[in-house]
Amino acid sequence: MPRLHRFLPFLQWPRPDGALLRNEALAGLTVGLMVVPQGVAYAALAGMPLVTGIYAALLPALIAVLFSASPRLSVGPTALTCLLVGSSLAPLATPGSAEWVQLAVWLALLSGVLQVLLGLVRYGWLLNLVNSPVLMAFTQAAAVLIIASQLPALTGFDNMDALLAGRGWHLQAFAFGLGALALLVGARRLRPGFPSVLVLVLVSAGLSRLLGFEAQGGPVIGTLPQGLPALFLPGWPGWETLGALVLPTLMITLVSFLETASSAKVDSGQRGSRWDQDQDLIGQGLAKLASGLTGAMPTSSSFSRSALNLYAGAQTAWATVFSVAVVLLALLLAMPLLHHVPLAVLAAIVVLPVWGLIKPRAFVHLWRLSRVEALIAGATFAITLLAAPRLYWGVLAGVVMALTLFLYLRLHPRIIEVGLHPDGSLRDRHLWQLPPLAPRLYALRMDAALDFATASALERAVADHLQQQPDTTHVMLVAHPINWIDATGAEAFGRLREQLDDRRVHLHLVGVKLPVERVLRTAGHLHENERLHLYRTEAEALQAIAQGATAEPQAAPRD
Repeated sequence: MPRLHRFLPFLQWPRPDGALLRNEALAGLTVGLMVVPQGVAYAALAGMPLVTGIYAALLPALIAVLFSASPRLSVGPTALTCLLVGSSLAPLATPGSAEWVQLAVWLALLSGVLQVLLGLVRYGWLLNLVNSPVLMAFTQAAAVLIIASQLPALTGFDNMDALLAGRGWHLQAFAFGLGALALLVGARRLRPGFPSVLVLVLVSAGLSRLLGFEAQGGPVIGTLPQGLPALFLPGWPGWETLGALVLPTLMITLVSFLETASSAKVDSGQRGSRWDQDQDLIGQGLAKLASGLTGAMPTSSSFSRSALNLYAGAQTAWATVFSVAVVLLALLLAMPLLHHVPLAVLAAIVVLPVWGLIKPRAFVHLWRLSRVEALIAGATFAITLLAAPRLYWGVLAGVVMALTLFLYLRLHPRIIEVGLHPDGSLRDRHLWQLPPLAPRLYALRMDAALDFATASALERAVADHLQQQPDTTHVMLVAHPINWIDATGAEAFGRLREQLDDRRVHLHLVGVKLPVERVLRTAGHLHENERLHLYRTEAEALQAIAQGATAEPQAAPRD
């Protein structure tokens, strides 16, 4: 039964009572009232028919809450995922066309299948290849691009060319856009939980109709189809086009799940449970499949809506069920109310939450922590902007640079000669200007595993010291930090011991961990002789060296 619960998380939902249902209904109503106008706005960002934004918040949200391990997340269209869809398809089709919709559906299906497969084989750890600085820089660059894409509609222009040329300006659209943005900012500061987006949409629709905004050439949402979405099966795009979707699919899979991770960690932390990233991969992948089969774009977890769900007091997955019911009622009954909403208002709905993603101080803080990582983040930010609309090159470049740094650090482990600090601890002798622990002793510590990446560095450190100090008679290796050894590391240790034996240098091993000792003994590199000594602590080793230890090896207990 526990295994069944893992694959079918909804079996663990609590049986609701009246008090719980009232609480969850209020939270679901709050989120549902926000997701409808947001869905329409994000569909426009993705270049999709506007109603598909509501489709993406209906069945996908229900599927996700049934099969995900994080039941309080709000799943549907998000700004970042929709931007990736729009930028990925820009070279391949015309926004809003039938071909565009089919390709967007293919992105949803491909990324959904990939996420489900990764979750089933428990490969969620692969998504940790993107570190925090790269994700931060990419997110901020994407936020800049999202805001730039919405500026024409927000300020009353038809497109970016018209904005730059200063022609075709619509005064009323400008007033609607900036007025909507100002009202949303004020409402967020005064009443964060108030459904300000829905109220703004309804009020702007009424004003637009009263002023005859559409008749004066003002861009509005227009007529949206009512009713439930039908099953959508996309046509075969051809192998060449499908190949062009591979990189966008990988990026959407990666970025959308990192969006999910940011919300899921908050949710699991509040619930006091461990985050099951593999089950969330499955749930989010199934949601993408459901979105594609209803003719919509890929979905993700919205951080802002998930935070609002928690803020509204959601305790269980039932809140999401109620929000889905609100979206369903809106789809069946409220579509005519959206007809007169100005597109400038939708632009404001997109811009406000995205504006909060731009945090220049994050780069300053990162520079103080790690200048190399700050440079990687800066390069990721710049490449993402310069590569637009192919945003995935920014993420790929950031991942490659971060992995290169990781490999460099692995290939250059920290190996220090230790000395006795006045506080009684062993520290870097050269950094703290400490005397040697004993005459003709080289005491070193490697803060890394002994494997194929670090073995040559250890050999080189010992060889360099012996070349500079040929009178050395004792080498003490503080092995506490070495918690892993592979075949290459064992071979390197064997060569090191042979070289020291040839020079009649005693090797003192301190604190060898049991897994490392087992490998070395199996490899035959810990056989007893008069120049190999094992100790549990550095104090034992120093005492033995001070007494001129040349006795048989000591068998000290190790962990």
